[in-house]
Amino acid sequence: MAHPTQLGFQDAASPVMEELLHFHDHALMIVFLISTLVLYIIIAMVSTKLTNKYILDSQEIEIVWTVLPAVILVLIALPSLRILYLMDEINDPHLTIKAMGHQWYWSYEYTDYEDLGFDSYMIPTQDLMPGQFRLLETDHRMVVPMESPIRVLVSAEDVLHSWAVPSLGVKMDAVPGRLNQTAFIASRPGVFYGQCSEICGANHSFMPIVVEAVPLEHFESWSSMMLEDA
Repeated sequence: MAHPTQLGFQDAASPVMEELLHFHDHALMIVFLISTLVLYIIIAMVSTKLTNKYILDSQEIEIVWTVLPAVILVLIALPSLRILYLMDEINDPHLTIKAMGHQWYWSYEYTDYEDLGFDSYMIPTQDLMPGQFRLLETDHRMVVPMESPIRVLVSAEDVLHSWAVPSLGVKMDAVPGRLNQTAFIASRPGVFYGQCSEICGANHSFMPIVVEAVPLEHFESWSSMMLEDA
């Protein structure tokens, strides 16, 4: 998860987030090179009185500064479109979970099971256990099996919400009366934190999301225990 003074993204916990991190580094390097070139040209123009009459009126240089930006835009657009299609692809999910946004908590329904669902509220600060994170912990975590395609159906009952977990590369708006879907694969076990990313009212800051990825056998034990308690 994020920590104070962190400058970069959270560590990737899904293949899509790894691709997003690579694309971010790729685009940032291009921006850095362009910024360096523009800064050099500005300094050169300000600090010298010399001019080149062949540059002042040259068809060749106009072709270069038209074609070169177009090539750079293509180099940015192609990997960006590839990742957009990867994020939109949902092939044969092993598990489907419906996440419903309320003011101000989330409810989860495991649609592949007969009666497996629960509400997920933020744990108040005074009730936190040692090692738990303030404003991020919930009383019930969304438990998923690792290395399995998970489809999440996202909607809301009252106002706009947004189901977002940065380390998994997932962010989907929850719109009343509309069912949106997204997918992710947790590539390693762990606990991943997120928050509602839509300004949804007075307690918008107190609507955390906690996804716990566990091995498949542990998930089966957890689901059996939840069904027995239901």
